[in-house]
Amino acid sequence: MKTGLDVLLSQRGGSLRGQKAGFIIHPASVDSSGRHILDALRECPDIRVAALFAPEHGLRGEAQDQVPVPDSRYGSLPVYSIYGDKRAPEPGWLRELDALVFDLQDVGARYYTFVWTMALSMRSCKEAGKRFVVLDRPNPITGEIIEGNVLDPGFTSFVGLYPVAVRHGMTPGEMARLVNERFGIGCELEVVPLEGWARGLWFDETGLPWVKPSPNMVSLATATVYPGACLIEGTNLSEGRGTKRPFETVGAPFIDSREFAAALNALGLPGVEFKDTGFVPTFHKWEGERCGGVLIEVKDRDSFKPYVTGLALLKVAREICPREFSWRPAPYEYEEKLLPIDILCGTDAIRKSLEAGWPLEEIEASWRKELEDFKVLRSQYLIY
Repeated sequence: MKTGLDVLLSQRGGSLRGQKAGFIIHPASVDSSGRHILDALRECPDIRVAALFAPEHGLRGEAQDQVPVPDSRYGSLPVYSIYGDKRAPEPGWLRELDALVFDLQDVGARYYTFVWTMALSMRSCKEAGKRFVVLDRPNPITGEIIEGNVLDPGFTSFVGLYPVAVRHGMTPGEMARLVNERFGIGCELEVVPLEGWARGLWFDETGLPWVKPSPNMVSLATATVYPGACLIEGTNLSEGRGTKRPFETVGAPFIDSREFAAALNALGLPGVEFKDTGFVPTFHKWEGERCGGVLIEVKDRDSFKPYVTGLALLKVAREICPREFSWRPAPYEYEEKLLPIDILCGTDAIRKSLEAGWPLEEIEASWRKELEDFKVLRSQYLIY
């Protein structure tokens, strides 16, 4: 299987030959053999790498979540931060470039900020009259399974700029086509497509090496649960940062792990089992404190519903610890007013449904129509 980067290399630089280009990259910007893009591009001396752009977590993937990334240098190259005071390239940074190239590994969930870094950078290229090139990469949790509600535009934020489903089933290149045309960015866009990728493939079936795209996205197992477990960020529960299995581990000091696991397992959710566990986060929420909680063990990833599972974690935690459980207050991901849980869900309706005690089946049914409409819209922009 070839990523967009592999295809570009096989074309000896393709349309970028003779061009001065900037690159939005991170540690997972590797070819199929695991070489980083900056090493691989030595095969294409006709591409002039003129600037680098660092998204959330930085060029080397060292910064934790929501930590601003500073400007820096990589050898003789300037590294411009697009996660901090600025979340998109400034016009002056693009002035001397012919094209801006995007090569970030996404994980297929609306909250993961890299596709929104892409969209904002596309806007910058439109304003500057520059070409935007996406080196496409696979959706690691397949491009077939779609789940969750579609974002309400009233809850737009950096964890959801446009109305797409939580688990959208698209590659970065497909998402670029969608937002460029449907949501009016209108930049000069080129997608260098994957070769040999089928929509039903999980990342471990591609033969590509897994490189952490962010510090706590440690494995495909992490990415599999992330479309639901990320919701824990909107609460006072630990999402397992500071443990060996972030996002697969959920809990808090006030949680009785056996009660939590038993209540979750009683729901009979598809493809998943909850094991009671204890853990002490080494950083982040509840640092140094013993927490009771659960380990999310996915037994059948094709039937597993991560978003519904995430809502189940919230529902049960509220029910067994009504006085201790709380929603995390703003600010969060550059949003100063709206609750973090509401911008993660892309609506306040989900939170209100949980607070009203709705059964999970009714909550899931509430977004069925909008999800079907999104599937129709999405189908117009698929490449594979």
